[in-house]
Amino acid sequence: MKDSIQQDKQHVWHHLTPHQLFDNTDPLMIVRGERLSVWDCKGNEYLDAVSGGLWTVNVGYGRTEIADAVREQLVTLNYFAQTAGNLPAAEFASKLISKMPGLSRVYYSNSGSEANEKAFKIVRQIAEKKYGGKKYKILYRERDYHGTTIACLSATGQEQRKAQYGPFAPGFIEVPHCCEYRSQWGDVDNYGELAANEIERVILREGPETIGALCLEPITAGGGVIPPPKGYWEKVQALCKKYDILLHIDEVVCGLGRTGKWFGYQHYDIQPDIVTMAKGVASGYAAISCTVTTEAVFNAIKYVDSDPKMDYFRDVSTFGGCTSGPAAALANLQIIENENLLENAQKQGCYLLCQLLALKEKYALIGDIRGKGLFLGIELVENRNSKVPVDESVSAKVAALCMTKGVIIGHTNRSFTQFNNTLCLSPALIITEQEVDSIVSALDFAFSQVSDTLD
Repeated sequence: MKDSIQQDKQHVWHHLTPHQLFDNTDPLMIVRGERLSVWDCKGNEYLDAVSGGLWTVNVGYGRTEIADAVREQLVTLNYFAQTAGNLPAAEFASKLISKMPGLSRVYYSNSGSEANEKAFKIVRQIAEKKYGGKKYKILYRERDYHGTTIACLSATGQEQRKAQYGPFAPGFIEVPHCCEYRSQWGDVDNYGELAANEIERVILREGPETIGALCLEPITAGGGVIPPPKGYWEKVQALCKKYDILLHIDEVVCGLGRTGKWFGYQHYDIQPDIVTMAKGVASGYAAISCTVTTEAVFNAIKYVDSDPKMDYFRDVSTFGGCTSGPAAALANLQIIENENLLENAQKQGCYLLCQLLALKEKYALIGDIRGKGLFLGIELVENRNSKVPVDESVSAKVAALCMTKGVIIGHTNRSFTQFNNTLCLSPALIITEQEVDSIVSALDFAFSQVSDTLD
């Protein structure tokens, strides 16, 4: 193991990691996983409360049925480009669409960023074919995140995440956030309507004839686990219909059961035109993402208007849908159904929420608890009355203290100038009440230590 650690330090460029840390310490190397537990190369066991660090391993580690399905598929056919079809891609597309009434077409790629890129290209091509290029702008929301490519960062409302990577792609326009805890108008009864009205204000400022799509997370994820306020989504849907704007829902984090339904948007009685997904689609057992559309969106690209050599979706993803991804996704979906994991996410999510609310009563630095299902956030503040956010170092300290108790949690970091103060919990959907108690016990310990230092 010492050789592996040294090889890592010398040759691996880690994601989202300041490598100065490794001048004096070793990187964490995870070598094995089972259910919700992972082990590092030194033999330490951790309960993973963030599903692989990035909200991905929805059905837990060590699922031999998924690994077996992937192996069998790779031996049968490991690859042929999606210019042709393959059996697992066809079968998974059909089963996925059965969970998404009103949608009908699946375009495969490999990551959430790539899925959103495809969606943006679809919007731009429809603008060109149907509106003479005018309806090309894409609205995105402050605090939302849609991926790591330049185009996706252009549609990301997190200033630190975007820093040093401009200039960005033109035509991406920000609308204000909808975090009721951080209300722009103080305490009001109709916050959701007011937040949606801000979207309309931007639409009218830019000109409805120039706006092709509105891209939103159903629940803001890395921007602080922000569920939509009451009345928000109804007004958003109405605005899209009023101004002929495609509604693109980014389900990369929430999709495939995380919130207790197949998709986060299904809590809010809305009908999107485009839905993107990745992480939980195969629970990390293979790379796969999907851009799912209505038949109307598909037909807007399909039918030839002028040049048959140009009027189709001229996009390719070398590994998208070929073939291990759909095979893993099929097995993953079957597990969610067979083990009633949507119901478990609802049940254990409610139990975890109640336990967190009890911690809030105990510790004054907890300003807000929010989320849905097994996707919950804890916003930390210096003072509940002023709601001044704690420094990023405080949330990092809480996470580090949880690690000492064998629990891995997430926290917002290097996303905002001010609001890197939310802890993130997203354990696998198979979690038990006993495992919830372990997470809460570690948080209780961490809060007690941090509160003592802040007093």
